[in-house]
Amino acid sequence: MAPRRSGRDFRAHGGNVVIVPRTPKYRSLLVVGVGLFIGAGILLWENNVIGGNERVSGRRDARSSGEVRDRRKIVPKALSVSLIRQIASEVNVERLWTSFLRPMLIERPPGSDGNRLVRELISSHLQSLSSGWTVDLDLFHAATPRGYLSFGNVVATLDPSAPHRLVLACHIDSKWFLPDSKGRTFIGATDSAVPCSLILEAVTALDTRLQKLKDRGSTTTLQLLFLDGEEALAEWSQTDSLYGARHLAQHLENTKLPGGGNQLNAIVLFILLDLLGAPNPLILNHFSETKSHFMRLCTLEKLLHRLGLLQSHSSEHTYFRPDLYYGPVEDDHIPFLKRGVPVLHIISTPFPDVWHTHDDTEENLDHPTVSNLCHIVVTFLSETLALDH
Repeated sequence: MAPRRSGRDFRAHGGNVVIVPRTPKYRSLLVVGVGLFIGAGILLWENNVIGGNERVSGRRDARSSGEVRDRRKIVPKALSVSLIRQIASEVNVERLWTSFLRPMLIERPPGSDGNRLVRELISSHLQSLSSGWTVDLDLFHAATPRGYLSFGNVVATLDPSAPHRLVLACHIDSKWFLPDSKGRTFIGATDSAVPCSLILEAVTALDTRLQKLKDRGSTTTLQLLFLDGEEALAEWSQTDSLYGARHLAQHLENTKLPGGGNQLNAIVLFILLDLLGAPNPLILNHFSETKSHFMRLCTLEKLLHRLGLLQSHSSEHTYFRPDLYYGPVEDDHIPFLKRGVPVLHIISTPFPDVWHTHDDTEENLDHPTVSNLCHIVVTFLSETLALDH
């Protein structure tokens, strides 16, 4: 990810302000000052995203386009304790680490050999699963500060004929940096090799259940977006960032579904994972429209803790915190949010200490945290898609 303007505080919902020192590397768009009433601040932010000097409301943008969004309300299905234990047992963290994560820990900026290798790894693995993913490459070229570069998004859809999509997304590229004084290249373990690996392990662990979801003709299917070019090639701006997300959001909006409407309007929830894998992440809610889904993540984390399914996990230091507020962060969700797509942003804020340094490596990842996040994501997907069959 790239530098973005940053707020100065976290806000506790009870009214207390928890001051968090910042350095320029932290980025967010918190516009409410310390002296303002917190409720008014959240109301101001909940539907708006600021990019540069422009404020864009997803709902207003959707209405101004003349489109009426007929979104199916997601009705998650609570899972039994026995089923949760069974699903948790199907998660293979060793597979996540060796088959998915380590091969991605290479330089992979847009247009590089490493970037193409990661796309091939993702595509070939998804096509090998029994659930029968349809995998498409969204290839394009774009002008950047480093010249005209090639980009490639990986779009995997479980059932392309389904009228609704639950989207799970992350970015595949690493930021372009010169080697450091020790000769180390930048590989972006948390940013965003771990999120990619979490998604691949989640759908692999749920492969049989996802096949059954597809076979029974569910109206809501799962779609995976592995987005290229999230990082700025020079300095973060509206034109030098989010290359893949901007291109794909436009493409989906212009692509019709067999039953009518377009593919972008089919997205009932866009879940974006980023900056995950460092110890003690703090993950907060950014949008009121998807607060109910964030609260389910909070509940599931506590439930998995009580069931003894999380490692080295303290009940006093949970990852998902509903009692703090932090303004929206500029990330791959923005082109979708501007078009009215509901977003659930799973990102560590403040950012990990290794963010945009050459220390963002495997050695500085926290194994229990990666394992725990994978179990939470898998359980959340199972509940959201009602994978109880």
